[in-house]
Amino acid sequence: MTKLEISTKSAKSAKSERSEKPAEQWGNGLEFLFSCISLSVGLGNIWRFPYIAFQNGGGTFVIPYLIALLVIGRPVYYLEISLGQFTGRGVVKAFDMAPLLKGVAVGQVLATAASITYYSSIMALTLRFLVASSGSELPWSRCWESWGSDCHDGSAGNGSGKMSPAQPYFEREILHEVPTIDNGVGVPNWQLVACLALAWLVIGGVLIRGIKSSGKAAYFLGVFPYVVLLILLLRAVTLPGAIDGIIYFFKPQWSELLNPLVWYAAVTQVFFSLAICFGTLITYASYNNFNRNVYNDIVIITTMDSCSSIIAGCITFGILGNLARETGVSDIGSVVKGGAGLAFISYPEAIARFEYVPQMFAVLFFLMLFVLGIGSTVGMGSCILRVVRDQLGLRSPPIWKLATGLAVMGFSVSIVYMTPGGQFVLNLVDFYGVSFTALILAIGELVAVAWIYGVNRFCADIKFMMGIETGWYWRLCWRFITPGLMTAVLIYMLLDMSALEYKGVGYPTLAHVFGFFLAALGLIQLPAWAFYAIYKQRRQPGNFLQKVRAACKPSDTWGPANVQLDASI
Repeated sequence: MTKLEISTKSAKSAKSERSEKPAEQWGNGLEFLFSCISLSVGLGNIWRFPYIAFQNGGGTFVIPYLIALLVIGRPVYYLEISLGQFTGRGVVKAFDMAPLLKGVAVGQVLATAASITYYSSIMALTLRFLVASSGSELPWSRCWESWGSDCHDGSAGNGSGKMSPAQPYFEREILHEVPTIDNGVGVPNWQLVACLALAWLVIGGVLIRGIKSSGKAAYFLGVFPYVVLLILLLRAVTLPGAIDGIIYFFKPQWSELLNPLVWYAAVTQVFFSLAICFGTLITYASYNNFNRNVYNDIVIITTMDSCSSIIAGCITFGILGNLARETGVSDIGSVVKGGAGLAFISYPEAIARFEYVPQMFAVLFFLMLFVLGIGSTVGMGSCILRVVRDQLGLRSPPIWKLATGLAVMGFSVSIVYMTPGGQFVLNLVDFYGVSFTALILAIGELVAVAWIYGVNRFCADIKFMMGIETGWYWRLCWRFITPGLMTAVLIYMLLDMSALEYKGVGYPTLAHVFGFFLAALGLIQLPAWAFYAIYKQRRQPGNFLQKVRAACKPSDTWGPANVQLDASI
């Protein structure tokens, strides 16, 4: 047991604690693989990657994206899967390896809780579109009198200065969006609230039977989106003008390679696309067989995630190339809308122009978005529930009660996104509560594992668990390259930060105060838990620095998931 540096006392304590919580595992390795695929391949692959690539040099963006995948995406993915599988516990308990930085794990859980609320709101929007797609005519295929005179049955980029039908349909019929939230966010739309309730009913239904249920669902959640993507890809590449759009997507602009903004965009895309540093991967891996060799899983999952992004890019720019030709627009860039607009304006607009059965393609597309949302939210919900069960031990209520409570609370909070000012709130929560804090917490995670716990010790744990040596590439990335690049991205983000806006509209002071509160709630966990870890050493002899060092050592409950005392001590 010397390689793991765990004393007899700590090993016994670890085994005792594990006996207090229900032992759950995936039914087989494929359930774990497909669950990770459904978690990592999400909405960001469909609408965010194509637009970010277009914004940052087209094909040139792929170069830093692939580099970031190799030196940040895969190393962190491997680290989190190995950590979760080794300890067999949720993200907060996993940080017993470095109690001084346990606040990193708590902050990640809070960021995950914020994420699941607005992810469910996007699922509600997809359900609303799904219902609308089942009629005899797609309602955004033409302008309606109630929308006013600023709608034109063509492209928003056709020089008329008017909007295409998909835009007023999304903003006025679906969102009932207000131009500003200076006077409040408004009253929730009952149709969207009903869709939100159905979304949470599905999320809760998958979570309610525990990891066994979500593991079985992962086969469908992980495969179905690819089936739809391939169908849409085949349809997109056969559209007139599609090849022009795809060339536009891949056409390199080499001068952009020297632009730090391109690298910043690539790193953040990899970071959020793979769902790393949110605690979800550690949670999923904690249900693995202790000796499972996850190395091949890492390669498969990260490769499929990248491929889905590239496929989505080809579909996006294929249909936008067709849209440009149909409307006589020479610049494909003028028909691209980013963010939610790409998923709920540009895609529906292009699908409405399909010559044959556009309703079928619309149903497939929005059903795919909904399924992608399920995969992501179930992973987030599993992470939150695992943390609660780890903390309560034998006192933990049955999983169905916890899942029901999470669904009710999540639904209640998410109603705010169903208001006319809901997209303002979503943008605010995403920036302050998730994006800003997640990168700082990610750096803290790398510091905790690679520097406080130690790379050599962690690699010894991996060898003990899987029987394989960890190469220099992984060691260099964990210790230097990955945290170094993340720190550079964080510095660039802080230097380039400006007042948050939504569609060019600023936020009232009260909204910024709420945003700073969200960010502080996540970041305050770092010093708060560090102080608590040092305070617990108050009875130990020595000065303050010695107490800090003691707080950096693994706690008595830290140890491998299947520690065998009589065999290894």
